[in-house]
Amino acid sequence: MVRPRFLPHRRVWGSRENRARALRADRRGGCGSGYCHFGRKRSSNRSFWQVWAGEIGHFGRARDCPELRSPGRFPSSRAGRGRVPGSACKRRGARRTIADGPTIIRHQNRTEGRNAMPARRTLLTLFVAAGVHPVSTAAQQSDMGRRSTVYAPRAAAATSQPLATAAALEIMQGGGNAIDAAVAAAAVLNVVEPHMTGMGGDAFAIVWWAETGELVGIDASGRSGSGMTVEALEARGHERMPGSGAEAVTVPGAISGWDALVTRFGKLDLARVLAPAIRIASEGFPVTPVIARQWGGAAEKLARDEGARATYLVDGERAPRAGEWFTNPGLARSFQRIADEGPGVLYGGSLGRELVEGLAALGGFVTLEDLAAHEPRWVEPIGTDFRGYTVWELPPSGQGIAALEMLELVEPLDLEGMGHNSAEYLHHLIEAKKLAFADLHRYVSDAETMEIDPMSLLSPGYVDARRALIDPQRAAERVEPGRAITDSETIYLTVADEDGNMVSFINSVYSSFGSGIVIPGQGFALQNRGAGFTMAEGHPNRVAPRKRPFHTIIPGFVTRDGEPVMAFGVMGGSMQPQGHTQLLLNMLVFGMDPQEAVDAARFRHLSGLRVAIEGVGAELAAELEARGHELADWRRTDFGGAQVILRLARGWAAASEPRKDGHAGG
Repeated sequence: MVRPRFLPHRRVWGSRENRARALRADRRGGCGSGYCHFGRKRSSNRSFWQVWAGEIGHFGRARDCPELRSPGRFPSSRAGRGRVPGSACKRRGARRTIADGPTIIRHQNRTEGRNAMPARRTLLTLFVAAGVHPVSTAAQQSDMGRRSTVYAPRAAAATSQPLATAAALEIMQGGGNAIDAAVAAAAVLNVVEPHMTGMGGDAFAIVWWAETGELVGIDASGRSGSGMTVEALEARGHERMPGSGAEAVTVPGAISGWDALVTRFGKLDLARVLAPAIRIASEGFPVTPVIARQWGGAAEKLARDEGARATYLVDGERAPRAGEWFTNPGLARSFQRIADEGPGVLYGGSLGRELVEGLAALGGFVTLEDLAAHEPRWVEPIGTDFRGYTVWELPPSGQGIAALEMLELVEPLDLEGMGHNSAEYLHHLIEAKKLAFADLHRYVSDAETMEIDPMSLLSPGYVDARRALIDPQRAAERVEPGRAITDSETIYLTVADEDGNMVSFINSVYSSFGSGIVIPGQGFALQNRGAGFTMAEGHPNRVAPRKRPFHTIIPGFVTRDGEPVMAFGVMGGSMQPQGHTQLLLNMLVFGMDPQEAVDAARFRHLSGLRVAIEGVGAELAAELEARGHELADWRRTDFGGAQVILRLARGWAAASEPRKDGHAGG
């Protein structure tokens, strides 16, 4: 099927004659009489970023077109309504057409007559961008067979599942903001992607709060149970951390984070925000082919637990097939109890008591007191400057610091000269990843027990010394951590609203269906984050009571000159820092638009010399093998899932992951 380069994201009002005129203009590739039109075919010699940075200023700062400048803070739909920037910009010599994307142009406001345009339109429509998995560089560069970046004038959402995107837009249409919408989408993903995420896991987020121009982080990760000690594990015969079962369960922190975000920043209450998830869990949904395949891969694990078997296996025997209707009344009831009684019903209340009793019967360490003592942490994001932008991640116990260190390691290199995804380019990125992860695994743990200041890993002298270890011609089999100064299942989503608020949000139960434990009747899987600890003596991440384990899930954000630019993330365990770095380089160095950057082939370093490179050709493989890399089968490798929302002069550009069920809408 041939798909159009741009989605039919029109906003044309007025008479039938005017609408027809606009459609004719679209077919010609022009824009008649100030009506909406779409970008022409991609220019081969001008990148998305050159256009936006050159003609509209960085990421939509309208240097040449005052009609596109935001009055004060980020423009809402009420600011500058009815302006027709096309003609005015043309007179001043600025380009009206953005070669790499559609220009959303509203028709002049009509104030009289039967064709008068309403003063405000609140309907948000979901536009689905459908595409295919990229298999080669040539395929990625073609306009055929790939989805387009979605452009939205007021609000946008990008998630890994269309029902979650629809829920986010529904909440914003109903008076909520981006924060409300992000939590609603996360709750829906608990229903439709239960192996990835849910209230039995943890959550992290970075929020751009437009009212104050403030970037805020939240760490809603749970601690280990008060009975989880090395001695207790050794007494049960464990020599390393258990990866599943009740012993691996830590306090589920997600609900506390959802509630804290809605309470501090939201316009709606938690009950209203949870309503779409309750409805879908009760009424059911069709399972997609991607989810059915992943669900089926965990069927054996689910069959080992009574509650998981009853909740997630059809007739207690098999995973649902693609297209089958699936309901989860237990999850609907749990959500409803939280909506009615608040998060306290889990953190010390009746829902928590049921959870603790069920875990205790299976050998778990979490107590009711552990649940009652849990609180999310408001944290200050950490950042590093990269080629005029500031890239932000959350501080440890997450692995965001590794993404920042990777960027620091490659920042001074001639990446453009190497060429995107060339052997030289990939070699340097892979080696940078090895160095950053060696430091990550040596030093990062619960922030309360870390032995170093994480920012010391980004100090110029330290980074320069680490960079000097990269051999441009030979892959390193083993990399040691520096002397610093004293697979996983996850969902990522991002939402932006008409007031300029942006949310970078990630939620996870760690492994597929987490621990594999579902307390009968509750309808959600409990995470296995305890597997993130180590039992090694002297390590800062050594297991101990009421301690946060090392975490893989990381939301990302980009600013420039103190203004928001982009919310982004890549789900997928240790792929996340690697994915963050590749996505940012695709956009900030090679000028790709958001969807191109998400679609582009990725690499994933696995261990030692082993690396998987998506769609790798014979010539590239030979060059990398000559440098000592061992290429794994990329078809058996998970390259993560990305979502992006980019701030434009007016509105948003959103991209979603084609390797999953990703959908962006506005």
